[in-house]
Amino acid sequence: MHRLKLISGHLCPGGSAEFNRDLRRAECGSAAATRSRNSPDDVVVVHGRRTAIGRAKRGTLKDTTPDELLSAVMTAVLTDVGLSPDRLGDVCVGNVLQPGAGALMARVAHFLSGFPESVPVYTVNRQCSSGLQALLNLAGSIRSRSVDLGLACGITSENVAERFGVSREKQDAFALSSQQKAARAQSLGRFDQEIVPVTTRFVDADGKQLQVTVSRDEGVRPGTTLEGLAKLRPAFTPDGSTTAGLTVADIDVFEINEAFASQAVYCVEKLGIPVEKVNPNGGAIALGHPLGCTGARQVVTLLNELRRRGRRAFGVVSMCIGTGMGAAAVFEYPGP
Repeated sequence: MHRLKLISGHLCPGGSAEFNRDLRRAECGSAAATRSRNSPDDVVVVHGRRTAIGRAKRGTLKDTTPDELLSAVMTAVLTDVGLSPDRLGDVCVGNVLQPGAGALMARVAHFLSGFPESVPVYTVNRQCSSGLQALLNLAGSIRSRSVDLGLACGITSENVAERFGVSREKQDAFALSSQQKAARAQSLGRFDQEIVPVTTRFVDADGKQLQVTVSRDEGVRPGTTLEGLAKLRPAFTPDGSTTAGLTVADIDVFEINEAFASQAVYCVEKLGIPVEKVNPNGGAIALGHPLGCTGARQVVTLLNELRRRGRRAFGVVSMCIGTGMGAAAVFEYPGP
């Protein structure tokens, strides 16, 4: 379990913020991080954005390349905080499915975003936690004083999940809850601040190329019902169905990756987490689970939610990882 300190302030929409002794902002997605002036051991998440998550194979982002999506997020983060890219000591990109570990894709996005070649970039693959691992890697570099500022990113274009032994009824109920919470959050505009609109090309079913701007997650289905979910076929088999640095009671929000409802339900029940604390704005069932991006997306969503609380609050990001691993991190939002 890793714990990161967060310092927050106000950032005007569409504006920029300078780095000073307050170290403004407490959001992360593709995230810039810097060492706090208050304590040499504090690592501060300064800002973060993400793109919308499109539907696999037929969504409006299906013809957009990963480097274009990554470049949009990189550019938005640096623009928001008014940071010149040459001040970054390192860039780490979480990646799972790109050939060659995604090194070429990351470097192309790096140049598309206007980064000088003197700023290094590398990729990291730890399956579902790759985006979070990128953030933790840079936090370690900052803590060891190898760099002062870094940019952590995730990106991918696929969806995967795992199932565990939880009843179909519980899974459907959890999935319905995720869809309802995500639909409500979307209708209230809670994702607007964290999503970078992407203008791209899209080839429709008739082969016609269109230009579209994608600014909303496409997996959210407001009309989801238990009856509808019950009719869906199991994905894998016909009859298919973390420790704290703090106590469960101390945590305000748990962002648990919904790789599948079964795994998330098991975690919630095993740890005795109050359901109202779990994924208050919906999770991967509704939003989608792009492998390399999910950890970073969870951090962005969590920190925006903690900031909305308007007081000191703690949050946990956690996810299962392919091959039987898991990852988690605790974030502290110290309040306005």
